[in-house]
Amino acid sequence: VNENAPGLSGEALERLVNEYRAVMRTLKRLSRLYPQELTEHMVYLPRVSVEQLSDQGAMEGWLKQFEERLKGAEKSGLTYSISLREDRERHLWLPEVQQTAHGLSHYVTFNRDFFASNDYRQVTTLGEQLNSLLEEGAYVQRGERRKPVSSFKDALAWLMTESTKRHTIQRYKGLGEMNPEQLWETTMDPNVRRMLKVTIEDAIAADQIFNTLMGDAVEPRRDFIESNALAVSNLDV
Repeated sequence: VNENAPGLSGEALERLVNEYRAVMRTLKRLSRLYPQELTEHMVYLPRVSVEQLSDQGAMEGWLKQFEERLKGAEKSGLTYSISLREDRERHLWLPEVQQTAHGLSHYVTFNRDFFASNDYRQVTTLGEQLNSLLEEGAYVQRGERRKPVSSFKDALAWLMTESTKRHTIQRYKGLGEMNPEQLWETTMDPNVRRMLKVTIEDAIAADQIFNTLMGDAVEPRRDFIESNALAVSNLDV
């Protein structure tokens, strides 16, 4: 990945990209409790064992590395402050991040269950691969074009941007807007098409959700919104 190290390409690169994307999906799933802009840094930090949580000195050393990464991610209107919170009942030292955006603070504590989880183990396993891969002077290259990178995330983003430059993306509202060649390529070719089965149960569920959100009764709609308000991740107003 630099002038003195062997590059990564082909199937090996594909496997690593798939592992990286799987970890990003995991972090997105956890983001209701632990914001992804925080947990992504843990890919590049040493793994914390459950036993280390009882060692204040070890946690302070790890915390200093985490703090350096967070300070590097600060921008206008967004700051981070990090400290150790003592769990006296269980004799643990837990990282707590204060995230302040435009004057409003939000606190996130990474508890013992987080560090003991398979999700965290998956994150740090990926990190072990990436940290040994990205040495000083690392770069990503496609054809004759080359770009210096400091993280795998930057490398992947650059590759995706480069790969789409030679492609044209077309969007259709329905099959009727396509000509015969486009219809065959996107829908009718049996080698690439995907058939889905819609059952009566699907139709009943769709009708129920439509009536809840669009029907005349206000109370079910209010209950639905109140029950799901904190679970929404992509709101289009």
